[in-house]
Amino acid sequence: MPDKKPKMTFENKLMLAPMVRIGTLPFRLLALEYGADIVYCEEIIDFKMLQCKRIGNDLLGTVDFVMDDGTVVFRTCDREKESVIFQIGSADHARALRVAKMVEKDVAAIDVNMGCPKSFSIQGGMGAALLTQPTKVKQILSSLVNGVSVPVTCKIRILPTLEETVSLVKLIEGTGVSALAVHGRMKEERPRHKNHNDVIKAVVEAVNIPVIANGGSAEIHSYEDIEKFRQETGASSVMLARCAQWNPSVFRRQGMLPVEDAIRAYIRYALLYDNPFTNSKYTIQQMFHEHLCSEKGTLLMQAQLWEETCAIWDMTTYMEHTQRARKELLVKLKGKCGLEGDGVRKRRMEDGTEITEMAFKFIRKKYPDSVSPKLILHEYAKKNRIRPPVYHTEQKLSDRSFQSILTFSDRKFTSILWEKSKKYAEQAAAVVCLKDLGVDDGRKVESARQSPRPTKPCANCCVSADQKVVANDTRTAETSRDVGTSLVEKVDDAAALCENCEGKQRLLQDGIDRPSENKLRLDGEEQICATGNG
Repeated sequence: MPDKKPKMTFENKLMLAPMVRIGTLPFRLLALEYGADIVYCEEIIDFKMLQCKRIGNDLLGTVDFVMDDGTVVFRTCDREKESVIFQIGSADHARALRVAKMVEKDVAAIDVNMGCPKSFSIQGGMGAALLTQPTKVKQILSSLVNGVSVPVTCKIRILPTLEETVSLVKLIEGTGVSALAVHGRMKEERPRHKNHNDVIKAVVEAVNIPVIANGGSAEIHSYEDIEKFRQETGASSVMLARCAQWNPSVFRRQGMLPVEDAIRAYIRYALLYDNPFTNSKYTIQQMFHEHLCSEKGTLLMQAQLWEETCAIWDMTTYMEHTQRARKELLVKLKGKCGLEGDGVRKRRMEDGTEITEMAFKFIRKKYPDSVSPKLILHEYAKKNRIRPPVYHTEQKLSDRSFQSILTFSDRKFTSILWEKSKKYAEQAAAVVCLKDLGVDDGRKVESARQSPRPTKPCANCCVSADQKVVANDTRTAETSRDVGTSLVEKVDDAAALCENCEGKQRLLQDGIDRPSENKLRLDGEEQICATGNG
């Protein structure tokens, strides 16, 4: 058995529950800021995680687990290292252990999902499907407890009878897990059904390990209600899902904040840690769910870009400052790893041919109606009497996304980011080719917005570039903790000061494109740099 790290404790804790599409890094950090003691990541399926490579992201100060196509499956950072629990979705003890070994140095504990009632989970033999497979439950948990250096927990739902539930939890306790989370509903029940707090209390009385009560969102409307729920169930700790999703400031001992304040705080973390725009918009919609018919709600539903979403909540200055700081740091990192401008790189394919790659996401809204990169490239070929470009596009079956390789003048070009449609994938590949040719790709030119100069200079805003961004040259979590995650901390502090200075001076006028991810190499170690936001 591996030497165990100093153990996370599970008594008297407030926890953010694992929630699909919600429990990404920005939301977890926000929950911790508001008072949560422990945060779970969203359930991550073992098969997907096993396709990932662990990459240190110097640009964001994060550790990313990234698939070959550039998709970030799990992102974490030092700020949550002692508080985050990684939840695995698995039906096989060997795969679960392999995944746990991948992340054990970056998280505080490992959890196994044994309660998800969704069809995709049950059909894969995971989640609530495990509730009636005690042999497999014992195999998975015992393998993890004996195989990793961090605590292991699991999360279940209750079974149809109290006897069955108690029998299961006693078996789970016997595997050596450190704690057990119990959602007080059966797998067939949904949030509209009452949570069976009495069954959770019976579980507490049946075992000698900490029990974490879950499922009480319908009865929790304030911080004080959390303690009432804990006392009613007799549990050691409480885990919150929906009520935290709607307003994570429910964790604040001082009282909940208006949801719009929580949304602004979430946007700040989403920008700092380059969270995908589509995921961020989904999360904001859940937080703003009661107001989606309002004027702001309508604007949110229509938003297709970070710029539009930030404008709704007066976060444009902060977004621009974050983008500028990231752009400056990216230039420094590119200089170290020898990348060409705009993150272009060349590599050899398996057949020996060279391909030019770039991380670019095509956004139709960025181009005039009558203009597209493909059209510009076609006209360029016609004007220079070159054979038209040929596109070879493939679809990834797992999420139905597309990637296109363009052949032009016997050279190949592609974007490493997969697109939602065949047309967009071809447009992205055309942009990479145009960049290489030095030809403008036709994007709209946005006029810089002029802001009034402050009537009184703001010393907090007028900081030097060195003060705004200090490149994080460290390679280990230990040293980076001393130096600090420069981009996050410096941007956070400086932009917050700028928002409050006289005249609200804009530190930046130029932004960069929607987020993309470029794989870099620094000091012989593969890194990933995320350029932009979204």
